[in-house]
Amino acid sequence: MEYKDLLARARKQLPEKVFEKFRFEIPNVQSVIEGNKTFVVNLRDILEIINRDENHFLKFLAGELATSVTVEGHRAVFAGKHAKVTLQTLLERYTKEFVICNECTKPDTVLETRDRILWKVCHACGAQSAVKPLRK
Repeated sequence: MEYKDLLARARKQLPEKVFEKFRFEIPNVQSVIEGNKTFVVNLRDILEIINRDENHFLKFLAGELATSVTVEGHRAVFAGKHAKVTLQTLLERYTKEFVICNECTKPDTVLETRDRILWKVCHACGAQSAVKPLRK
């Protein structure tokens, strides 16, 4: 077989997601401070866009903010006053570490636990990378 034939065969075996040209945009955090609590009102929208488990995402935020978090309906409630800029920066860091593929920079990843190690597996290019565990 010639090189071009082998290349064409390899391209056919790749998922269609590899060839899609869309720009992934990190959602904006919509938060409200009431008293000594911070409410993230668009929690469900954020989780849907980044395609991550609520518990993992909130554990990351709570660990980074060094505070407690609860869920009331469709919003997250953090103890203490936290600026919108801080929450947005943490969301961007979470997305970079736990959502975006290190190889192809696409957001088509899932988190899998194998042998007590958390792996980020990309469905677009097939890359796998271990991710650091969350703070307790």
